[in-house]
Amino acid sequence: MAFDIDRYTQAATPVTWEDLDYEVFRGHPLPPDTLRTLRYMCEIEFHTVCYLRDMLVSPSRKDPEVGTFMTTWNWEEIWHGEALAHVLSLHGITVTYDQLKAKRMKLGWRDRLSPVKQSLLSNIVGIDFVAVHMLWGSINERSTAAAYKRLAALEDSPVLGDLLRRIASQEAKHIAFYTTQARARLQDNPRAQKLARLALRTAWQPVGSGVSPEAEVDHVLRHLFSGPEGRKEILAIDRHIAKLPGMAGLNLVAEALDSRGVPA
Repeated sequence: MAFDIDRYTQAATPVTWEDLDYEVFRGHPLPPDTLRTLRYMCEIEFHTVCYLRDMLVSPSRKDPEVGTFMTTWNWEEIWHGEALAHVLSLHGITVTYDQLKAKRMKLGWRDRLSPVKQSLLSNIVGIDFVAVHMLWGSINERSTAAAYKRLAALEDSPVLGDLLRRIASQEAKHIAFYTTQARARLQDNPRAQKLARLALRTAWQPVGSGVSPEAEVDHVLRHLFSGPEGRKEILAIDRHIAKLPGMAGLNLVAEALDSRGVPA
């Protein structure tokens, strides 16, 4: 089924979160491990604008549908960050734009050169880079949605669970776009398939890697995806990706967890 980009952009709204009864956290605050994971999620949502920056110098910007989607996608992700920041603020944890700016500055030349590197490599590859971008986005959005669903299931808080499920519902639309685009661009295109596999095998890491400290990445992966139920979510992501043209046998996410010692 084709993804209706016009319908998506016209219906897009910030995630609804102001109506929830956050007063419950005053008597029943969230535990430290959950807050640590929420902060990670919040900061990565706010960092989406940097991912957008890197894609706008690639061939993806020339495609009207992809460009339109990325603009709306970034806008929705920022509101996810705002909603999570509100929950954190009720626990005495602040996530401000000055803090985010300082964190990005610490990334140094790696972050500053990222759009330059992306522009050079992607434009050398040409139009098939868009297939790589779409497949990469599909994996990342599936991972993000699974993380929200897992935290909602793990944490006995109806208010937090409701918020996380609302965010995951918007992430599902992002998954639909990326996956529809990836399938169409990989179909009957051996070159794009080979490029995508090579890029994923050599460069893909769990969402937030390279931005957050490795200790924080490992915490989130262990917190959310340890044990049979967590691994079930990860295997489901890999199964969906393996169904796309040329991606059979790819077990990228499970292998990433194994390499970090996340127990299954």
